[in-house]
Amino acid sequence: MIMRPGQPLLLPAKPLFIWGSLLVALLLNMAPNIAGLGRAAWLPDVLAVVLVFWGVHQPRRVGIGAAFLFGLAMDVHQGALLGQHALAYTALSFLAITIHRRLLWFPVPLQAVQVLPLFIGAHAIIVLLRLLVGDLWPGWPALLPPFLEALLWPVASVVLLLPQRRAPDPDENRPL
Repeated sequence: MIMRPGQPLLLPAKPLFIWGSLLVALLLNMAPNIAGLGRAAWLPDVLAVVLVFWGVHQPRRVGIGAAFLFGLAMDVHQGALLGQHALAYTALSFLAITIHRRLLWFPVPLQAVQVLPLFIGAHAIIVLLRLLVGDLWPGWPALLPPFLEALLWPVASVVLLLPQRRAPDPDENRPL
């Protein structure tokens, strides 16, 4: 793959780190419910951000099947309509894999702008499915999470790429 100028050469991502970060994101999504606070409509979906990140950076390791399974886990945990998160995460992962080659050519702030429609679409799927089965409108705070997720994109890019930026054998003669 041709790299854009100025982009650092990254080490391969370790599968244990990839799946560990997905499990940590799942736990972060579950934390408000576990703490007894309930799921606030304005909270960002950290799992969606991490799924899109790994779908863009490692599409062969984290694909649509993983997104579906994590979506089912979220549905079971929240006691939601079985399949609503699974469908949203599957669509999100498919679109992330579809745009992954183009997205990596842009700097991180512009990537955040380009993944914003993906997050809006995923939340629209969840809200529309809830409305179709007779649930109430979650209110205007439900419009905030996609924007918060887009703001989390640069943070996720720094944190999740950090282990890949280290030098395998650093010394004075080989700065890479």
